[in-house]
Amino acid sequence: MNLIKAASLVALSALLIACGDTSNQQDSAEASSEPAVVPDIAARTPGYSEHNNAYFGDLHVHTMYSFDAFIFGTTASPDDAYEFAKGGVLRHPGGFDMQLKEPLDFYGVSDHAFYLGSLRSMATPGTELSKLDIANGMDTLSDGLNRRSKFQELITFLGTDRRDEILNQKVFKEAWDDIIGAANRANDPGKFTSFIAYEYTSSGPGNANLHRNVIFKGDEAPNLPFSRLDSLNPEDLWDWMDEKRAEGHESLAIPHNSNGSNGMMFQQTTFEGNALDATYAEQRMRNEPLVEISQVKGTSDTHPALSPNDEWADFEIMPYRIATNIDSAINGSYVRQAYMNGLKMQEDEGYNPFKFGLIGSSDTHNASYAGDEDNYWSKVGLVDDTPQERGSVKLDEPNADGGDYALNKSYKTWSAAGLAGVWAQENTRASIYDAFRRKETFGTSGPRIKVRFFAGYDIPAIDDKALLTKAYTNTTMGGDLIATESDTPSFLVWAARDANSAPLQRVQIIKTAVKDGQTVEEVFDVACADGNAVDPTTNRCPDNGARVDLSDCSYSQDKGAAELRTVWQDPGYAPSQRAMYYVRVLENPTCRWSTWDALREGVAPREGLHKTIQERAWSSPIWVTPLAGQ
Repeated sequence: MNLIKAASLVALSALLIACGDTSNQQDSAEASSEPAVVPDIAARTPGYSEHNNAYFGDLHVHTMYSFDAFIFGTTASPDDAYEFAKGGVLRHPGGFDMQLKEPLDFYGVSDHAFYLGSLRSMATPGTELSKLDIANGMDTLSDGLNRRSKFQELITFLGTDRRDEILNQKVFKEAWDDIIGAANRANDPGKFTSFIAYEYTSSGPGNANLHRNVIFKGDEAPNLPFSRLDSLNPEDLWDWMDEKRAEGHESLAIPHNSNGSNGMMFQQTTFEGNALDATYAEQRMRNEPLVEISQVKGTSDTHPALSPNDEWADFEIMPYRIATNIDSAINGSYVRQAYMNGLKMQEDEGYNPFKFGLIGSSDTHNASYAGDEDNYWSKVGLVDDTPQERGSVKLDEPNADGGDYALNKSYKTWSAAGLAGVWAQENTRASIYDAFRRKETFGTSGPRIKVRFFAGYDIPAIDDKALLTKAYTNTTMGGDLIATESDTPSFLVWAARDANSAPLQRVQIIKTAVKDGQTVEEVFDVACADGNAVDPTTNRCPDNGARVDLSDCSYSQDKGAAELRTVWQDPGYAPSQRAMYYVRVLENPTCRWSTWDALREGVAPREGLHKTIQERAWSSPIWVTPLAGQ
């Protein structure tokens, strides 16, 4: 049975409550006494489930129309990108084939609106843009070094100002129309969803990353996208989105790489430095209900300096501002701290501008995906398509500074990540987009780990045959739970492994709260693999003994779980306390992509890089609001 696209509540309930290996779940489904849900609307697609299926996708994909992707060697079109997502073969600029182990369920080509299609036009003989001096050599770019040099020339040329000589509206419009057309051509309700999308590439002083992906719900979009050429202020983007929404173009924006924002993505002032207020918070949450927690350029969950008591905080940290070797400020750059600050603002001021749900995506500039740890395609075409270029393996000759490795510091910190997960009734634009809006979403670092999360005062037992029916009468991820004077809420957590990745090791609940006027955080292990129990003193699972053999990157096959599930109550719960909870699921350790690079080159892994990692998934949070007056 296809677990992701189970056709009925029977199958989905069996998926959630069955014990042991998921290969036995078909029998469990057939034995269930709960009746199937029969769709009552003819338009519902095959696979429709009243209580939602897990769908996986990537909403951050660049093709030949992005100025940087094109100069890095990517000539694949949006049509090519969608065919890849459906399971097709795509040629990497470096000359090798890329293909997913299994197709994705949804995809969004999100090319940079900034000079959309311009570099491709420069490289096309006979066009107006090809006649410009800056276009010289664009049609003969060859190796990565040559492309890096031209890219730097272009960045210097463009600067942060408008360059009127290359502001060609016809070029922008032709590219945008093709992006819209490709999304609509690829969309196949019930089988594959493609979203019209683009990237808004704002930045703050010192190259502080403030980028957002804008995702449209329908099959039409505004005449042209709003870009940094219109304004660097994200609040102006939200104004534009509000205006276009009133005209019938529903959309949402998803911030990404807050880790490279130098503290600006979640700063507690406006872009212009003014104090935040309820109007700001309402507009931001109306337009930005989600945030991207993990992608190629690192994970933005938290940082060891912000979460010193979280042993798993040091995960795929890319510490630099985007496209630089300059350190990015930690404060204001990570999602968990934003959650905590948002709770404090809600407590003190009555509004919360950081009430995001979570997804992952890749930010590929190869029109593909990042690839897996053992088959990593990296990000920027001909510039980082070899182990030497991305800094995992020594160069054949010393670099310009006489060193053994490539000079770029950031590439070695990049990650084979990530994916967006949603719980939606069917694989259609409307259903998946509605899941984005209600934040019933989760992100992963790459594997297709599935995670459910509910909270309430009437949570069923974990082995209840009507588990989902009852669970959905409570609060699901992305939602709000109101405290009561006499009841303690329970949290239902369930996670299932990706059959193409390692078994699960543990499930955790991360709590942030306002306590005695201060924000605090705690990490609780709530479900352990291999029959282990959580230590009530440390709130941790014991080591389950899973290991990695670095000589061949094999990992323990007899440790870990196919699924983990539990009902949990917070031992420190107080109804007067404003709090937020989200789930983190950890796999057993596996080799990082840089270790795979070294293994294939026959050398030792580079010192200073993690040799193994624990792939993971994060649920969107559930917020608990205290009783009025408490």
